Amino acid sequence: MSRISETEVGDAVLHILASSPNGQATVTKLKIELPNHVRLSAEDQIGSETRTNEEIWEQQVRNLKSHDKTSGNIFHEGYVAVVTRGVWQITDAGRRRITRAA
Repeated sequence: MSRISETEVGDAVLHILASSPNGQATVTKLKIELPNHVRLSAEDQIGSETRTNEEIWEQQVRNLKSHDKTSGNIFHEGYVAVVTRGVWQITDAGRRRITRAA
């Protein structure tokens, strides 16, 4: 099994946010919930070389915001917005996105 892609992580985040009160969640909650929504490989669970005490997949969650200028990214496409530092919210466009994908 290969590593999970950032797109797959983003899709899981959309679903987690959609099922959260007010469509919002902290990054910490997203990291807690994400393993319940995707299958993580042994490669995904290797410790990050750049972020102490985080696995690669956890870094990918944080990278969603860091890569917000990249086409296809959930922030770049307007599917998720930052409410305040560390709190994300699904947008109406994000809700439409997961409805189309279902």
